[in-house]
Amino acid sequence: MKSLLEIRSQHRCFEGTQGFYQHDSAIIGLPMRFSVYQPPNTQRQPTPTVFFLAGLTCTEETFMIKAGAQRYAADYGLILVSMDTSPRETGIPGETENWDFGSGAGFYLDATAKPWSKHYLMESYIVQELYAIILNEFSADPDKIGITGHSMGGHGALTLGLKYPEKFRSVSAFAPVSAPMQCPWGQKAFTHYLGENQSTWRRHDATAMIEDGRQLADILIDQGLEDPFLSEQLCPDRLEKACRNTGQKLTLRYHPGYDHSYYFISTFIADHLKYHHNILSATR
Repeated sequence: MKSLLEIRSQHRCFEGTQGFYQHDSAIIGLPMRFSVYQPPNTQRQPTPTVFFLAGLTCTEETFMIKAGAQRYAADYGLILVSMDTSPRETGIPGETENWDFGSGAGFYLDATAKPWSKHYLMESYIVQELYAIILNEFSADPDKIGITGHSMGGHGALTLGLKYPEKFRSVSAFAPVSAPMQCPWGQKAFTHYLGENQSTWRRHDATAMIEDGRQLADILIDQGLEDPFLSEQLCPDRLEKACRNTGQKLTLRYHPGYDHSYYFISTFIADHLKYHHNILSATR
C-alpha cells in the first residue's frame, strides 16, 4: 500500500481481507475514510468490484459490519468498497445539528451553494478520487464495477449509475430515496446543497433523471413493506411509474414484514451480489 493511504486496520475475513483506510482527499480538502473487502486471491487478476453507498448517519464501517456481505463477496470473487457518507469536521456552522442533513448526510452530490460547496463534494469524490484509488491501489477491474446502496445511498447508487454508466456497469439499491424532489429528506438537502432552483435538482433525482431520458440496461431494487419511511420519504411508486413510462427495465421487489434496517439488507444482500456478479461476469 502506498503512503497516500493510512491503513487504520485490517482483518482476516472469509480467507480475504477486510481493511479500513484514511487519506487526505484533494477533492474534499479534508481527510476521508473508506473501507475495502478483498476476497481471496485478489492479487492474481483484475477483480470485479461493487461500491456500496450507505444511508443517513452511517460511516464507512456500517455496511461492512452489519450487512454480512463478505461471505458472499468471497464466494463470488467481488471486491466491496464503502465510504463515509459525508465530510467530517468541516467547521461549517450547524453541520452536526441535524441527523438528516450535514454531517453523515452528504447525499452523494456536489454541493453548489455556500458554505457547503467548499467541502461537500461527494459525487466528485466517489467517481473521480475514490474510484481512481480503488483502481490504482487495489486489483479492481475497471470494466467490471457496479454500484449499490441503501436509503440515501440507494439514491446515490441510482443517480451515479444513471450519470456514469461507463463507470458503473451494474446498479441496484435497497429502499432508495427514489424521488428526493418529492420528499422532506431530499427537499431539505437539495435546498441547502443546491439552492432553490429546482431545475438543478432534477439532475440529482433518479425519477426525474429517468423521466428526462437517462437509461440503464437494468435496475434491481428491494423494498420492505413495513419500512416506516416508505410512503413519505422513499416513494418507489414514483420511480416505478417513470420506468414504466419510459421503458426503463426495473425489477422492484416488495417484501412483506421487512423494515428499513440492516436486518432487511442482510436478508437480501446475497441476491444483490449475485445480481452484480452475473452482470459483471458477462461484461467484456
